[in-house]
Amino acid sequence: MTSPSTIYLVTTLDTKREEIVYIKNLLNLRNLNCKIVDISTQPHQFNHLATIEAETVANYHPNGKQAVFCGDRGKAIVAMADAFRLFLIDQNNVEAILGLGGSGGTALITPAMQSLAVGVPKLMVSTMASGDISGYIGASDIAMMYSVTDIAGINVISRKVLTNAANFIAGSMLFKSQDIIEDKPAIGLTMFGVTTKCVQSALAKLHKQYDCLVFHATGSGGKAMEKLADSHLLRGVLDITTTEVCDYLFGGVLACSEDRFGAIARSKVPYIGSCGALDMVNFASPDTIPEKYKDRLFYPHNPQVTLMRTTAEENKKMANWIANKLNQCQGYVTFIIPEGGFSALDIKDGIFWSPQANQAFIDEFEKTFIQTSKRKLIKTSYHINSPQFCDLVINEFTNVMK
Repeated sequence: MTSPSTIYLVTTLDTKREEIVYIKNLLNLRNLNCKIVDISTQPHQFNHLATIEAETVANYHPNGKQAVFCGDRGKAIVAMADAFRLFLIDQNNVEAILGLGGSGGTALITPAMQSLAVGVPKLMVSTMASGDISGYIGASDIAMMYSVTDIAGINVISRKVLTNAANFIAGSMLFKSQDIIEDKPAIGLTMFGVTTKCVQSALAKLHKQYDCLVFHATGSGGKAMEKLADSHLLRGVLDITTTEVCDYLFGGVLACSEDRFGAIARSKVPYIGSCGALDMVNFASPDTIPEKYKDRLFYPHNPQVTLMRTTAEENKKMANWIANKLNQCQGYVTFIIPEGGFSALDIKDGIFWSPQANQAFIDEFEKTFIQTSKRKLIKTSYHINSPQFCDLVINEFTNVMK
């Protein structure tokens, strides 16, 4: 079976040449087109094995190849990672990518993998795959395969692992599904347990017209949604639950990154946002809560999740941060503030009910947010989980999608 697809095989040829050639030979037996990309940061004598040499990749660094070939291993790895990411973005024929590396190689390769669109097959064979791999994967669909032994030659174990890796990436090419024209455009929605009622109501009203993708607002959920927005795979966003900002600003465990809302600005995707669960910061078990917060109001969600009520000052800071982010958006943006409460706990007679704290958010957001013909603020007296609030969200979303 012949395929015009190109698979990028990426490693450091100064240390992993035998393994990557082994994989390439297996893929050649499947008549799959492969390119070996060398990302070595030290000179070596094996350039003839590379389809794309390390110097070619290094030239993509903003400061030139000398930033990569600097003689300092740590700096060289950081620089080559930047260069390879920019190199990969510039290629227009990456049908799949397989990386091979130890700690350094994994740190070099995976940032570039993350820059590829969701759906492009990505496999990282790594000695680091048995630990915490969240930093390597980010919000991307990278598959990690543990090498079991160190990647230091072909042996009885590595042969099995590398063969599986070759078959994995070959299968993604030979048996990939054909692009299907979807009847319904995809939209992203963010949800938390305390905003479930609102989002489920929205789903009930939207599912016939849209392919609704719900993301749990746990830090990685928001990143995944924005990754799809960056990949232009979403036609609209209903960002009801922006609670990840609380954790980012105040040290919680379900934090977004500094780039939260960045994909909304870059993609100009139509956006409806709200204050879902901005009344709480998420921590793990009570014994993990920082000492500085010991006198605050807490709610034990379960034995492993403890919620802390945000203060008026914290709400003011969040409002300023979110508003400034949204001010950078040139697409359609509507932010709707439910004055009746931000979550199931922030409701009259609820444990997190604090009109003063919420008002601090409202006042600061209103002062900072710059309204334009495409950027609008709406305040409503309803609670975020009320039917009336959901109807308002749907109406606004329908208007911006016209």
